[in-house]
Amino acid sequence: MLGLKRKKLELPTPEEALPGRTDRQMRVADQHTVLGHPLKGPWPDGIETALFGLGCFWGAERKFWQQPGVYSTAVGYLGGHTPNATYEEVCSGMTGHNEVVLVAYDPKVISYGQLLKVFFESHDPTQGMRQGGDIGTQYRSGIYTLNDEQAVAANEAKATYGAALRAKGFDAITTEVLPAPDFFYAEDYHQQYLDKDPQGYCGLGGTGVACQIGTGVAAE
Repeated sequence: MLGLKRKKLELPTPEEALPGRTDRQMRVADQHTVLGHPLKGPWPDGIETALFGLGCFWGAERKFWQQPGVYSTAVGYLGGHTPNATYEEVCSGMTGHNEVVLVAYDPKVISYGQLLKVFFESHDPTQGMRQGGDIGTQYRSGIYTLNDEQAVAANEAKATYGAALRAKGFDAITTEVLPAPDFFYAEDYHQQYLDKDPQGYCGLGGTGVACQIGTGVAAE
């Protein structure tokens, strides 16, 4: 049992990872159950995208679809070695994937910096391979950038919020900031899960420390 728990806290090597499948992708619903827009691009002109991992993706997705200016959201997996992995495979700890939220947003209404603020304030980014009671590599904190501008903003936000957390006695941030690898949509029943089941499980909880990114405060 101890060996299994330790394995779930370590990313598998490509040789250890499950093989997955290259000939089948998850079915993607036609529209978002809350916002009414497609879950998959191509997006309308002016809509940009962002990718975040902050624990169980059920509650994480709801945090973002509630924000004004967010056009659509979807949950899925990235950062692993197993193409088109299933939820059960990801939960085994043998794919290397993280549970993430794809956010399609209108930057004229909500900035990438404001999305970073939502990201950091909605979970505890100091916990490593877990989030609250959810333990495993798929619950790690991560920002997956799609261009140089996002990468700069994400690293600045991480530095600023890290300083704020240290001042309150928290450990160092463990959030990974990486160029976005391939994103694989999760199964349909996971999409907008907490809209389909409003009393469903949400294990997210923030630190109570405000993130100043998105409010005009720059990293020092």
